[in-house]
Amino acid sequence: MSDPLETLRHALPAAALTTDPDVMSGYRQDRADLVAAGKPLAVLRPTTTDEVVTIMRWASSTGTPVVARGAGTGLSGGATALDGCLVVSLERMTAVRDTDAPNQTVVVEAGVINADVSRAVAHLGLFYPPDPGSFEISTIGGNLATNAGGMRCVKYGVTRSSVLGMEVVLADGKVLRTGGRTVKNVAGLDLTQLFVGSEGTLGLITSATLRLRPLPVKTATAVATFSTLEAGCRALDEIFASGVTPSVLELMDQETINAVEDHTRMDLDRTAALLIIGQADGVDALREVNTIVSCCEKAGASLAMATDDPAEGDMLMQARRLAGHATTERGPTIIEDVVVPRSRLGELLTAIAHIAKKSGIRIATVGHAGDGNVHPQLLLPDLSETTKTTAMTVAEQICAATLELDGSITGEHGVGQLKMGWLAQQLDSTALAVQAAIRAALDPQGLLNPGRGY
Repeated sequence: MSDPLETLRHALPAAALTTDPDVMSGYRQDRADLVAAGKPLAVLRPTTTDEVVTIMRWASSTGTPVVARGAGTGLSGGATALDGCLVVSLERMTAVRDTDAPNQTVVVEAGVINADVSRAVAHLGLFYPPDPGSFEISTIGGNLATNAGGMRCVKYGVTRSSVLGMEVVLADGKVLRTGGRTVKNVAGLDLTQLFVGSEGTLGLITSATLRLRPLPVKTATAVATFSTLEAGCRALDEIFASGVTPSVLELMDQETINAVEDHTRMDLDRTAALLIIGQADGVDALREVNTIVSCCEKAGASLAMATDDPAEGDMLMQARRLAGHATTERGPTIIEDVVVPRSRLGELLTAIAHIAKKSGIRIATVGHAGDGNVHPQLLLPDLSETTKTTAMTVAEQICAATLELDGSITGEHGVGQLKMGWLAQQLDSTALAVQAAIRAALDPQGLLNPGRGY
């Protein structure tokens, strides 16, 4: 039998294409435990945009579906392999193509790790603000594809706030370059923002021009614990009304606090119903976190304190950064991603607690209080069909409660495959039709991540 990949093999360097089952097994799935992985035809690991062009021309000519992949840290099944697809991993495209300190921009390829961007420009007194929980392992291409957020987005915005332009390989192999290096640019439609959050359904992002910011001259951190959810949510309302703009404002519920303490002793209050961590940067950092402390005390905090000591601040932030790992190491987990207007966080947290109690599924909720985005983490005893069915019902109930509170079924993880069935509950038929028309215009054969995103 002839090799269906023969033409593609000859057109690419030998190291760019593999069909070794052992190698491909590591590229079949992202971190969405409930999305079944298909068997790809091959895994491609290009190192240049020209190689991506070659791959997409071959895929277009043969009608082969393509699933783009970064580091595989996604949580919605958007990078999980489909049967007979090409998995195109951009992990080897790791060049920092250009750094422009005066204009505070950097051009990086899609496989560059998020945290490495800031490390690459730190000597210039600059940093890259978006910092998703996976910032030490997730790639810029994946961050762009899902419009990743993170802890600093309350002040600096999500990924779309820090991208000025892109290089994208379209379904037919054409290369599209969008945007530029200027903050202002209204020459034509804003195609850059069209691709942010598109989850690999419109094209393969190969590089991006990112906006940098000056490193803060000072950072200060506040932490507060509360005996009830109600008191903690009152404190959040006080903080929102105070006029301060923290760079970070995070929350952890009791289940999460205990998971972190079980993982690493940090002397957190295991009895607290809610823990709030706030951080401010800039010349007024300490004044701003002292305002946060005052708001928490007014709302009835059991403990509230502030520090401008960098080591103490890093220790407090580490408790929050450990939350995801501390919960997932306990066993199978579904990490949800919902967002509501921040004034309705209290209602959402109360609803999640009620759903957990009624279902018997333990839920550890952690999230970005500053923008209303929380991650209820369903802690599953196993992955039996009964458990998975119950878990999906619980996830649906959380999404339904979110929509009732004028929220969104995803804030930064994307729709992927996991939430495709819930999208129509949030978007009306006109919105869905417009998105389908855009997708069909750019990918008429439906080759790019079919059945995912929207």
